[in-house]
Amino acid sequence: MANEEQQQSWAAQGVDWVDHAAIFEAVLAPFADAVIRAADIRPTARVLDIGCGSGTLLQRTAALGATPVGVDISEPMVAAARQRVPEATVLLGDAQTLDLLTAGAAFDRVISRFGVMFFDDPVAAFVNIRRAAAPGARLAFVCWREGDNPMFSMGVDVLAARLESPPAPADPSEPGPLAFGNAERIREILAEAGWSDIAVEAFDGVCNFGIDGSDGVEERLTMILSNRTGQQARTELADRLGEHGWAALVEELRDELRRHRVDGVVRFPGHTWVVTATSSASP
Repeated sequence: MANEEQQQSWAAQGVDWVDHAAIFEAVLAPFADAVIRAADIRPTARVLDIGCGSGTLLQRTAALGATPVGVDISEPMVAAARQRVPEATVLLGDAQTLDLLTAGAAFDRVISRFGVMFFDDPVAAFVNIRRAAAPGARLAFVCWREGDNPMFSMGVDVLAARLESPPAPADPSEPGPLAFGNAERIREILAEAGWSDIAVEAFDGVCNFGIDGSDGVEERLTMILSNRTGQQARTELADRLGEHGWAALVEELRDELRRHRVDGVVRFPGHTWVVTATSSASP
């Protein structure tokens, strides 16, 4: 089954993401803004959101007067998106293989915020997505850029250092958050999949964890514990260290995050690419 590992992973991670959607939405807001700007969504357009999560871009699309359709492999996220944006059609499935035209006519815009990096065959996925796009449709997505990205290191290393088998460093050729980190690889994948007018532009947004006047420490801690290394740590270390040992480790992590506050708030740059392209006629 295509993307089976990712489906299993996001079935678990999706619960935490939905539970803490307000944090993720606030921290990633600059990147949602960047996608919406790049997509140039017009009223009455049909818009497909790949990896729609709990519905951030679907809600933004609906507010612009367009018709939103989302697809995601995480059942908890799909359920949350359907509840949050009832006017949207939200498909549960894998955009690499799903017939995306089951939702209706071809799409004028295809968008994504950090949702396109998890395909085990990205060329096949973007061919399938292009089949659902109208000729001349605009693709716009944001993905993490290669190199140092504090989103994946700040505080995470405290937990990883205590794990017996910490997650291996990300392989940029494998599905995962950094799979589209290299601009030339993005261009090659999209060109092979039949997209044209490909542009890959660097965009740095500020990931600000200070919500409603907080210093962002608890918000960053929550995000870390919701992601892959954090979930492994909760499973492995909570048992191995015992209740008090786990609590002490979490407090150590808090101290580490406090040391990284800038002007009293946890915030750092998020290094991304904003990618745009145009669909040609479907094969």
